[in-house]
Amino acid sequence: MHYSHRLRLPSKYFNILIAVLTFVVCLWLTPVVAQALTKAPVILDGQELFKISDSGQYSAQERTNLINSQLKNAIQTSESIQVKIEKRNQLPTILLNDGYLLTVTEQDTVPGSTVDEQAKIWGQQIEEALQQARLERTRTYLQQTTFVAVAILLITAGLTWLLGWIKHHFFRIASQRLTTTNNEIPNSELLKVLELFFKLVLASMRIALWISAILYITNLFPFTRQWSYQISNILITSFTSPILTLGKNPYSLTELIILIGLLFGLVIFAGTLTNFLRSRILSFTGINRGAQEAIVILFKYGLIFIGTLVLLQIWGLDISSLTILASALSVGIGFGLQDIAKNFGSGLVLVFERPIQIGDFVEVGEYTGTVERIGARSTEIRTLDHISIIVPNSRFLEKEVINWSHRNPISRLHLPLGVAYSSDPKVVQAALLEAASKHPNVLQAPSPLVLFKEFGDNSLNFELLVWTAEPNKQFLLKSDLYYNIYESLQQRQIEIPFPQLDLHLRSGTLEFTPEMQLALIQMFERLSNNQQRIDPIKPSQNQT
Repeated sequence: MHYSHRLRLPSKYFNILIAVLTFVVCLWLTPVVAQALTKAPVILDGQELFKISDSGQYSAQERTNLINSQLKNAIQTSESIQVKIEKRNQLPTILLNDGYLLTVTEQDTVPGSTVDEQAKIWGQQIEEALQQARLERTRTYLQQTTFVAVAILLITAGLTWLLGWIKHHFFRIASQRLTTTNNEIPNSELLKVLELFFKLVLASMRIALWISAILYITNLFPFTRQWSYQISNILITSFTSPILTLGKNPYSLTELIILIGLLFGLVIFAGTLTNFLRSRILSFTGINRGAQEAIVILFKYGLIFIGTLVLLQIWGLDISSLTILASALSVGIGFGLQDIAKNFGSGLVLVFERPIQIGDFVEVGEYTGTVERIGARSTEIRTLDHISIIVPNSRFLEKEVINWSHRNPISRLHLPLGVAYSSDPKVVQAALLEAASKHPNVLQAPSPLVLFKEFGDNSLNFELLVWTAEPNKQFLLKSDLYYNIYESLQQRQIEIPFPQLDLHLRSGTLEFTPEMQLALIQMFERLSNNQQRIDPIKPSQNQT
């Protein structure tokens, strides 16, 4: 459907934004390890072999730095790898190619093992790791690994496209199920929440897929395995380290993500349950549409509020620790969100007081239409042209609102009309009543009424008053009645006048003053003298 196709367009930019924000958050939340480590890992090509502790005057980090450098040198040489264990100062010592590598102390052992057993295990691990490191530097291994990396990238790209297709497919199915059976218009509020949920899930799965693919590929090559190790540690530490403390309980990023997911799921569950309540239960109770919508709104927001409190309590969050946050939020509402708070409060007044209800035909300023939805912040009005107008709730309480359907939808319509002065008013009255009686949407009780309004400048002015139970069809009703009126007047030869203007001219004598008479005589004399001067020239011109 066209609507779902339109929603697909911004998904690419939305996913890019999510990826960038996730990367920035991960970098910002990466903890800086400032404390001294009791144990340090021995790493070869980015792979951790084991951890060792402090020994005497040498710290664990100093010991691992020495061991790591010797392991790297052993890989680069062409000598055969030989790992031996000897007793020195009554402690097992690991030798690499007859060179000193490590002395295993009591602090290095794991609980339940001796120093000799630990030295034997570590010696075997070192030998196997060095053999594997040399194998991974051969040309055959690098070629095979490169082919595997390219295949993984192609598979990841295919899975990314498949996830997008699955998202659009399931969203199209969900939007079709949310489509109402009457006017084929989806539930826009629930559809937006569902769309946002699908986008978040898709972006999260794509990010996790690409991060996993990159970590796996970097772990295949010995030269890039260190990057995989570092990125993995950063991600694990960032997602598991506490970043927020409320009350006495610290919370990590992973716990907060799970909590946000549960709250988002609560909103979706509340929307689905209220939709079921509206379509399966309230529709069969016989309650009017406005009362049904009021019940649904109260049930939805009440369920979200109670469910949020229950989730926070189960999560171990002390509600009293949110008092500071609530105080800051109230200050923000007082300054920056006052319009939203005002509209929200107006929405509650509209729900409880019910001056307008779902299905009412209203006039708000220059807008006229049917109320389709009353939300927490705004109300949707569907005009006669099927255009949705979103009106803030506060406007219904601050200005005059004409509600044609309030309490009693029966309304009276006024149709003014003017006829010629030569018309019989009784005949005009009969013609108008006959035209009104022909229309099925005109109520017979109260009966139509014709008023003789006035003697106008150009016509006798009448007004036809009719009653209708469908005020939302008043414009079509007026049009049909005017058609009937014109036909009825034509049958009775009653003239409909147009504006006229009469001009009257009166005859009489024109009198001149003596001064004006003298001026006219002098003007005529000058004209005659000029004519005499011009006339003698004409014969001479004709003779030539």
